[in-house]
Amino acid sequence: MTKTNRVKITECPRDAMQGLLAFVPTELKIKYLSALANTGFDTLDFTSFVSPKAIPQMRDASEVTEALSESKTDTELLAIVANLRGAQDASNFPGIDTLGYPFSVSETFQLKNTKKNREESLELVKRILEVTYQSNKKLRVYLSMAFGNPYGEEWSPAIVLEYASKLIEMGVHELALSDTTGTGTPSTIEPLFAHATESFPDAIWMAHLHATPKASVTNIEATLKAGCRYFDSALGGYGGCPMAKDDLTGNIATETLIATLDKQGISHNIDTEKLKEAQKIASEIFV
Repeated sequence: MTKTNRVKITECPRDAMQGLLAFVPTELKIKYLSALANTGFDTLDFTSFVSPKAIPQMRDASEVTEALSESKTDTELLAIVANLRGAQDASNFPGIDTLGYPFSVSETFQLKNTKKNREESLELVKRILEVTYQSNKKLRVYLSMAFGNPYGEEWSPAIVLEYASKLIEMGVHELALSDTTGTGTPSTIEPLFAHATESFPDAIWMAHLHATPKASVTNIEATLKAGCRYFDSALGGYGGCPMAKDDLTGNIATETLIATLDKQGISHNIDTEKLKEAQKIASEIFV
């Protein structure tokens, strides 16, 4: 991965909204997502095609996708899937550019998240790749628990890269190192990204970090120092994993990411005035 002075940002409203107990009306979702899609984000992680019993908040995925597909924007749309049925459903929408699949280097978390172990999940990735080839879409795999896990399971950069290697050999090109529970620190983040990019320079390595507001800046800086130029974030820092080490741990706030990039003179494509408009709509959702 060649180091550039331009960062590409995936905004993650799906991650931010999915844990809300109150259902966000579909019309309000579409209003918010449409505003974000016109703000300059490179990608919008906007919904998931999963069982409504598992994530009730995303039960309107089809309606939301149809509405967003009609908007004229350069922002690519990404939908999360957890099984083959979800991948097939999402692939039917021409407006979706990328499918995202969560693959955990932690066996326990993979079973909790997808009801499949890691080897079964690798086989599933092969089948999802076939779906993406047939529907002319991309696949992004999120390597969750990439910086450690709360289960006492063995973890090391070598384990992470072992599974990354298997995924890359299958044909996965986009991999997001995901700090699911906010355990990453600069001393673990920088070397893992550096080793990943050195070992697999043709892959696109992305950062999906969860952290406290206090730790966010130093973790972003460490990721940038390692050469990563693809970041996930969420407006206001909303969302994250319920198994995080404390209630303050959540998605990296988009505002913090942009401020850090601006301070370092690293370019991005965000229109700050349109971002303010999206923030106003966010205040109707995250109350």
